[in-house]
Amino acid sequence: MASSSVVCLGYLVFVLLQIVGIGSSSQTPTVYILRVDSTSKPSVFPTHYHWYTAEFTEPTKILHVYDTVFHGFSALLTEAQAASALEHPAVLAAFPDRRRELHTTRSPQFIGLRNKEGLWSESDYGSDVIIGIFDTGIWPERRSFSDLNLGPVPERWRGICQTGAQFTRENCNRKIIGARFFSKGHEAGDGFAGVIGGINDTLEFKSPRDADGHGTHTASTAAGRYSFNASMEGFASGIAKGVAPKARLAVYKVCWRGAGCLDSDILAAFDAAVKDGVDVISISVGGGEGISSPYYLDPIAIGAYAAISRGIFVSSSAGNDGPNGMSVTNLAPWLTTVGAGTIDRNFPADVVLSDGRKFSGVSLYAGEPLNGKMYPLVYPGTSGMLSASLCMENSLDPNTIKGKIVICDRGSNPRVAKGLVVKKAGGVGMILANGISNGEGLVGDAQMIPSCSVGYHVGDEIKSYLASNPSATATINFGGTVIGIKPAPVVASFSARGPNGLNPQILKPDLIAPGVNILAAWTDAVGPTGLDSDTRRVEFNILSGTSMACPHVSGAAALLKSAHPDWGPAAIRSAMMTTASLVDNSLSPMWDEANQKPASPYDFGAGNLNLDLAMDPGLVYDLSEDDYANLLCSIGYSPKTIEVITHSPVRCPVKRKPLSENFNYPSITVSLPHNATKKTFFRTVTNVGAEVNAVYQVRIEQPRGVNVNVNPRKLVFSEKVMKRRYTVSIYSESDNLSLGDSGAVFGSISWVDGKHVVRSPLLITQTDPL
Repeated sequence: MASSSVVCLGYLVFVLLQIVGIGSSSQTPTVYILRVDSTSKPSVFPTHYHWYTAEFTEPTKILHVYDTVFHGFSALLTEAQAASALEHPAVLAAFPDRRRELHTTRSPQFIGLRNKEGLWSESDYGSDVIIGIFDTGIWPERRSFSDLNLGPVPERWRGICQTGAQFTRENCNRKIIGARFFSKGHEAGDGFAGVIGGINDTLEFKSPRDADGHGTHTASTAAGRYSFNASMEGFASGIAKGVAPKARLAVYKVCWRGAGCLDSDILAAFDAAVKDGVDVISISVGGGEGISSPYYLDPIAIGAYAAISRGIFVSSSAGNDGPNGMSVTNLAPWLTTVGAGTIDRNFPADVVLSDGRKFSGVSLYAGEPLNGKMYPLVYPGTSGMLSASLCMENSLDPNTIKGKIVICDRGSNPRVAKGLVVKKAGGVGMILANGISNGEGLVGDAQMIPSCSVGYHVGDEIKSYLASNPSATATINFGGTVIGIKPAPVVASFSARGPNGLNPQILKPDLIAPGVNILAAWTDAVGPTGLDSDTRRVEFNILSGTSMACPHVSGAAALLKSAHPDWGPAAIRSAMMTTASLVDNSLSPMWDEANQKPASPYDFGAGNLNLDLAMDPGLVYDLSEDDYANLLCSIGYSPKTIEVITHSPVRCPVKRKPLSENFNYPSITVSLPHNATKKTFFRTVTNVGAEVNAVYQVRIEQPRGVNVNVNPRKLVFSEKVMKRRYTVSIYSESDNLSLGDSGAVFGSISWVDGKHVVRSPLLITQTDPL
């Protein structure tokens, strides 16, 4: 007989899905993912598969059976069948498959890595650490994936090299030690979420081979070998290398060109990667438009929890929906969520107007230059048609475009597609102008016509000049590659921002890493723009996005794991966060690219990745599975709901709910009710420094309008005492703090011993009492 709590949970989950409009019509089958209590399997069935096909659905409808990071299965079901399954006492949850998006040289040096010294030397460049890349596959022939002088495949590796279209076992080597692809969700989901059933063989390879380029780029960013004379058509020339050049790669193709990535396939990849024996998982994938599901309905969160509980570090991208507040995704507190910053390299271009004024922008155009010749300017947006202002397909009249430089507004369609639209209409060049939402943030594109991307204010100035001077002319000059740009880093305008929309008590993103104009290996299946009409082929490409930032942290985790094999995922994340940099290369506080103002922890988390310091952080904030369970209890999850995530029974305290501020996270967010002026909580630090008899003193940066007391103010460690707890008391000077536009006041708590500075950002917010 069904337990009422399980049935109630299932019913509530299903109702929630219908309220948010995810469910399909009752008669049309779609892919559902079912979480099942595996211990409920009747002994008469030899396997869970036999049980599922006997009690829930027929064998031909099942896509994946999950048995490692998740217990259950995915299958083609109607809404009515899913509702019926939820009435079974062993079914804990069911949710429809969901489509995810990809969050799309010099950067290793910029995050503090140096040849033959520091973390590269201490970790032997990440040798033998295995990084699992969840992405669009890999182009194995690139130099970045050579296995020259690498040792044997680690004995603990249990994975396979799955063959398929244009991918044989010979495409794996001592660098790419495993490869798999996951397509059953796409093949079953005919019409679901706009995805056509099956894989389009004319665009894709039904194999681990990369038809998109994104996966090749992220894999080589994390762990690419040294590649000399690397560049993208002359831009960013030099030696290309990943963060962990000797780490091994395991490729899990979960995303398909033009079709995105489905949860059912991602969950199957987590299941395989954990069994295969990876040490790090890198997933530059997330929900679009800043949408995040509760953890118990989020397969990335569920799969990642199982991974970290087995000691596997999981790095994820924060998303590209910045600079809007509360846009950050991949919010689970066991994920390391990475935003994007710039590096000190740029690709300048200038727009020169007929009145002699020059405006700065960026460009990766590598074709025939304009050589200073002036051309008439035109802005299609004066027609009043939004599609024309955005240079959408078939929106431009060749009679008004031919022979001119066209001003296009950014948004709606891909930036590189706008250049192609202008080219087809006969334009000779393009000025791509940011909208107000993009602000002054610029990224380069390998456009097919002479182009320059400019910020919002520059774009407005050029449009205003043209409006008052209809016969205005312009040209575009290109400046190649410039190194030593200041200030850098700045927070990329597109990088998703906090606060955390699910768990305001947990600061997200955790930190930022290089994610703007990153050079890395590329597929040979498409040109650098990714457009079908782009016939160019390049070995390396330059991309921007939190997708590019995430593998920097994945590679960093591999280095730290190699240097400190006894560190778990939480300790590795803590080392990165507490040593992250808050200043740029001019020693000024980091700025926000979007508004040219100082950035806050909602923008950069703990700061910019600094591996020069992360190798030896002094102290770390560690976490156990019990800590995560207590946090989930503190935010109101029931034990049965938590079991969907943890796979094991959990008991939440009955008399007193745990305090979420006690969660031992490296960053500290405190929510004060409007009717309260004090809150007290604790943290625990572990000494991982070389000096066992270390003594640390506290240093407090007080947030505006708040007094922070820490007790004790000195932490003394010894060979016998490696952990110390301290208590933090927050006193508000009034019950109505002046929080400003950000909705928070900011400070920090640091522990210093003369060598280390172990810094935790401190955020104070206020909430209305329920």
